[in-house]
Amino acid sequence: MPMPAAETIAHTIQLAVAPVFLLAGLGQLLNLLATRLSRVVDRSRWIEERFSELDRSRAVWELRLLDRRMSIISWAITLCTVSAVAVCLVVGGLFLARLLGMGFGRSVAALFILAMILLVAALGLFLFEVHFANRSIRVRNDLLERDKL
Repeated sequence: MPMPAAETIAHTIQLAVAPVFLLAGLGQLLNLLATRLSRVVDRSRWIEERFSELDRSRAVWELRLLDRRMSIISWAITLCTVSAVAVCLVVGGLFLARLLGMGFGRSVAALFILAMILLVAALGLFLFEVHFANRSIRVRNDLLERDKL
């Protein structure tokens, strides 16, 4: 099999650059999600360490909320990671299809569509978790206001 021309390789690299930018964005999203997860874990550890000092019913209630948030963020991280893997496979597929002259453009397109669906789902979970966190803080503030009366 003859080696492809330099122009072919250069064009293939150009095609693969756009998904690489997407990978950079996915990396930033994963960093954001991991940071949120670590903050939730830190808060739950803080409550667990002081469980005997805190009001038991409130502590249990907040731990349940934090557990739910950890689960949501974990799913978002999973979907985002699988999306990144799909994008990596798209880049590899683009190179193989172009350099080997194989026609699996439909497979590459399907992988890209899958990556976008997974990314949308991950972003949806992220948005849900943010709203869930905001609601739980408002409820906690309402409880505190009620106790002051």
